[in-house]
Amino acid sequence: MGRVTATDRRAVLLATAGLALATGCATRKAVAHPAHSSSGAPALRALPTLPAQLTHGPRDRPRVALTFHGGGDPTTARALLTEAEKHGARVTVLAVGTWLDAHPDIARRVLDGGHDLGNHTLNHLGINAMSEADARAEIAGCAERIRRLTGSVGTWFRPSRTPTASPLVTRLAQEAGYPHVLSYDVDSLDFSSPGAAAVARKVLAEIREGSVVSLHFGYDDTVAALPVVLEELDRRGLAAVTTTELFS
Repeated sequence: MGRVTATDRRAVLLATAGLALATGCATRKAVAHPAHSSSGAPALRALPTLPAQLTHGPRDRPRVALTFHGGGDPTTARALLTEAEKHGARVTVLAVGTWLDAHPDIARRVLDGGHDLGNHTLNHLGINAMSEADARAEIAGCAERIRRLTGSVGTWFRPSRTPTASPLVTRLAQEAGYPHVLSYDVDSLDFSSPGAAAVARKVLAEIREGSVVSLHFGYDDTVAALPVVLEELDRRGLAAVTTTELFS
């Protein structure tokens, strides 16, 4: 029996996800990804025409944002970042503060790859149910870790254990330096470990111009699904960019 290649494995995964292996990619304009300053993560500017809570970007441009909840085994995080970069894609990492404590090199790895780095609270608890003081500590604690590692509080805040923030949490995030809360309109459900084909199928069935996709580090299904997702995005002419680029 001949050797099974990476292309063979992708073809099987694509077929399971109900897709065909493309022999060529659609022509799309290359996206010039601005390099982050070596001094740290850029701070997010306020977007006065947009709401405080964002679920998707403009629907009239062929761009999408793949966002990853930062936690779990750092090996999968590095694998996912490397895979994205192979495809010329940039992503957004919303890091848990205690995860950064355990793996401080990850923050620089994210920025050196040209990706966005943001705040996903200190301990990844149910923030909407917390008291004001506890919620403030969760947001500020993660922000301080990002600042210590990179020089700024990062670009985005995403609440933990909920897709959307309460009015209180939204206000506290703004006070901590995040003008907007970042939600999403496509949930991959990769955290439920449904299998790589199911992850790819769900993302590709729902994603469209301007979409913000919720994914996670730490899951093998996500690592296996990402190449399939990126290849199909290329075929459709959709560029995977940072969330900052999506709203620029």
